[in-house]
Amino acid sequence: MTRTEHVSAAAAPETGAATPVVRPARPGDLPRLIELMREHMVYEKSEPRPADLADRLGPQLFADETRLWVLLAETPDGEVAGYAACSAQFAFWEAGDYLHMDCLYLAEEARGHGLGAALMDGVRDLARELRLGHVEWQTPDWNEGAIRFYDRLGATSLPKLRYTLVTPAE
Repeated sequence: MTRTEHVSAAAAPETGAATPVVRPARPGDLPRLIELMREHMVYEKSEPRPADLADRLGPQLFADETRLWVLLAETPDGEVAGYAACSAQFAFWEAGDYLHMDCLYLAEEARGHGLGAALMDGVRDLARELRLGHVEWQTPDWNEGAIRFYDRLGATSLPKLRYTLVTPAE
């Protein structure tokens, strides 16, 4: 699948106020994206990732043909304040592709201003553009704010656990 150039920005008709911009990440955004990712890792109490994360992620994210997309949310003043990282995945039982949203994160000071909803709209639009029938994601069971947010969007949850099995090199 090729990279799409989805951008959404408009003035809210009833107030005239600018809405957040949601756009694909560009190579120049990589340093800010890595900052946000590291904040996200701390927020989720995750183990730190390798120091060369930008060097490893950039070539995957900005390849001509990719199954990885990152949408960035900008505040009305142009500050990148959040991201959603997605990849196309195959659902065996559906026998078709879907969009997996691996991460959605907003900087703490950016929460509660419509950026999360704008990112989710961007993710939905991306799935439509890629002709993928649905979006799936997970969130930690302790993240009550995210759970309330996703419930308000009308998303449904599945009672599953996510496992990880490390496969060390021999």
